[in-house]
Amino acid sequence: MKPKNNISYYWKCQLIGWSGAATYWAFLAWVQGPQHFNILLAAIHFLLDIAIGIGVTHAYHAFAYRFGWINLRIQNMPARLIPAVIIMGLLYMMLVILKLYAVRLYFGYSFDETLTWFFIENYPIISATGIRLMAIWLLAFHLYHYAVMEIGTAKDNARLQAIAHEAQLQQLSTQLNPHFFFNSLNSVKALVSINPLKARRAIDLLSDLLRNSLYGNNTGLVPLADEISLVNYYLELEKIRYEDRLQISITLDEHLNDLKIPALSIQTLVENAIKHGIAQQKDGGCVSITVAADHEYFVIRVENPGRLIYANATNGLGLKNLKERLNLQYQGKAKFTMIELPGEKVLSTIKIPLL
Repeated sequence: MKPKNNISYYWKCQLIGWSGAATYWAFLAWVQGPQHFNILLAAIHFLLDIAIGIGVTHAYHAFAYRFGWINLRIQNMPARLIPAVIIMGLLYMMLVILKLYAVRLYFGYSFDETLTWFFIENYPIISATGIRLMAIWLLAFHLYHYAVMEIGTAKDNARLQAIAHEAQLQQLSTQLNPHFFFNSLNSVKALVSINPLKARRAIDLLSDLLRNSLYGNNTGLVPLADEISLVNYYLELEKIRYEDRLQISITLDEHLNDLKIPALSIQTLVENAIKHGIAQQKDGGCVSITVAADHEYFVIRVENPGRLIYANATNGLGLKNLKERLNLQYQGKAKFTMIELPGEKVLSTIKIPLL
């Protein structure tokens, strides 16, 4: 069974609008002379008024679609629509006069006025009415299509911006993975000649990291639990290398495990903390990771020994990449800061708005 065809929005407006106008004119005829009001004549005028109104305006509708006038800009409308209003108003006037004359001639047995005199008597009022009606119809018609066109343009622009942002995020993440594995391979390389057994364990950890990179989502948002799991692999790898010089402290609210964050965001901060903090300290130190909710933000803090003048924090590929990804992902609403604390410590903080 074929589905029933629904009446389009255009035809609903046409039928409702012209039926309303015809009803109003019938009501005026009844108010002006209820004793002479004829239901049959009123019904005939009602149907003919609707037919004339729809006929004239639908002819313009077909013309506008045929020649692309539905896409007129505001600045181009006056030059096109003013002549159109006049022509449509005059056409409407002639059809209405012919309708009135034909009905009176058919139903009025004593009506013997010529069409010329009937036209001269009635055209000023009817032409003014026709021009007014056509102006209202054309204005509504073109403003509707202009609004539809602008909404469509806005949607297209938003979609293009989203695609562009996605492409930028993809490119940034693609840059970040080689950077991450380059640092990991350096850690394994340092162990090969010093402690082959630990180097083998480090290679196992590196393979786990590689597997996660190949089959995990490293280009968008990932659950906090997945990011922390990756960080633990990396920290275990670095712990093999630095031994007692590296202490680790991780504090997180387990209720936030499912919260989505940019992939490799905490990992980047931890890498930076070890490379520019632990590696530069003779006695090493503690890398402290804290994740918690703070009012309207989801806050990630990574603290490590060191000083900013040694860390060269703002120029590294990883941190520059992270800041760009946060800015793109959250439209500038996420915050990243890196400050030096008393006692030669550096605190890196990411604040992500809670949605």
